[in-house]
Amino acid sequence: MSSTTSSTVNGGISFWYAREGIPAPREPFPGDASADVVIVGGGYTGLWTAYYLKKAAPFLRITVLEQKFCGYGASGRNGGWLYNGVAGRDRYAKLHGRESAARLQRAMNDTVGEVIRVAGDEGIDADIHHGGVLEVALTPAQLARLKAYHEAEVGYGEKERVLADADETAERIRVSGALGSSWTPHGARLHPVKLVRGLARAVEALGVTIHESTPVTEIRPKHAVTPYGTVRAPYVLRCTEGFTASLKGQRRTWLPMNSSMIATEPLTDEQWESIGWAGRETLGDMAHAYMYAQRTADGRIALGGRGVPYRFGSRTDNDGRTQAGTIEALRGILTRFFPQLAGVEVAHAWSGVLGVPRDWCATVTLDRATGLGWAGGYVGSGVATANLAARTLRDLVQQDSAQSGPTDLTALPWVNHKVRKWEPEPLRWLGVHGMYATYSAADRHELTTRSTDSSRLARIADRVAGRS
Repeated sequence: MSSTTSSTVNGGISFWYAREGIPAPREPFPGDASADVVIVGGGYTGLWTAYYLKKAAPFLRITVLEQKFCGYGASGRNGGWLYNGVAGRDRYAKLHGRESAARLQRAMNDTVGEVIRVAGDEGIDADIHHGGVLEVALTPAQLARLKAYHEAEVGYGEKERVLADADETAERIRVSGALGSSWTPHGARLHPVKLVRGLARAVEALGVTIHESTPVTEIRPKHAVTPYGTVRAPYVLRCTEGFTASLKGQRRTWLPMNSSMIATEPLTDEQWESIGWAGRETLGDMAHAYMYAQRTADGRIALGGRGVPYRFGSRTDNDGRTQAGTIEALRGILTRFFPQLAGVEVAHAWSGVLGVPRDWCATVTLDRATGLGWAGGYVGSGVATANLAARTLRDLVQQDSAQSGPTDLTALPWVNHKVRKWEPEPLRWLGVHGMYATYSAADRHELTTRSTDSSRLARIADRVAGRS
């Protein structure tokens, strides 16, 4: 059955809103005001930052400004992977030493448990299942990369990580043709919208003011400018991730990379029996244009990957609508992994953008001269990374305002890391589309050969991307 039948809901923000419903927006910003801290962006980064700042210093007047509603962007559209990946770790090891990068990795490992802890403390039922992360290899070249990746993670201190052969992998999940896998306990599946909604409620209960339907058009020292007036505050924190390019002067700061997802209809007990996946691990692969998936709490498979990777001029999508060709491509990944699901309907398809810095490194910054701060550039690993970034922003603000001194988090290597801007158009569009076309060609080549060497095409794409 085609995935583009009339039964497939396309867009509507994301599948996660199909059951929860689009929320009634909070009141927009009424006019000029002041605060101690103004946070631009009502996704995970902004809400976690407000949460931790208010918990640490209840007297702070904190205002969150959100252009649509909390969770409209990546926080309400992602794959629900709460895991310990952090963009840029290897580059930070080169710049600051391996132990510095290892400290960042240990902090990320701990962050998975921190999110689960706070969700429990605040009564946020986000369908969290702490089953870890399983990454599989489907070709000899992928298997070689998987083994190298596994050893690298163990080298950064992941002693609990497990490398499995084909038979051992099939005991966890029966992915067709899987040659091996690597599993870490530092990961969990969750429902993104339930988390972001619960977090917004918790933040408001602490006394933080949230204004929705309030686009910020410009950020400058001590000012967040909206069409309805300006919020003045000593600290203005930009937490806009993939939507950063819409701000004045930020068009080339972080590239809004597009990622797309599908969710199947609920599977039958017999279908789940044929697949396995009883551990409900989040699932990924070692392809260059990788996929990511989860087994949802209501018995579906939600699966994502690259579709149209980038829109000219750093434009973002229209409420998540996804091209038919992208839906078919994602369905092709689903049936390649699980051929027995060839007749399963795709119930929903959607897209969103994530923030990609030019050097693919996530960063947290506070400019002490201006009071401007920001965090993001998570390159798709933001569900957990946003939490660590928010706690780091909290510590930076408290240090700058003399409420505390330096902390372990303020000494992490991603703090105040400087990134050059992306190239102007049309070079930006040509480079990104060429990069992903090359990665896709590399994956196709590796599917047709038994070589354990990664395709030379992928190494070319890595150089274009700035990853090598």
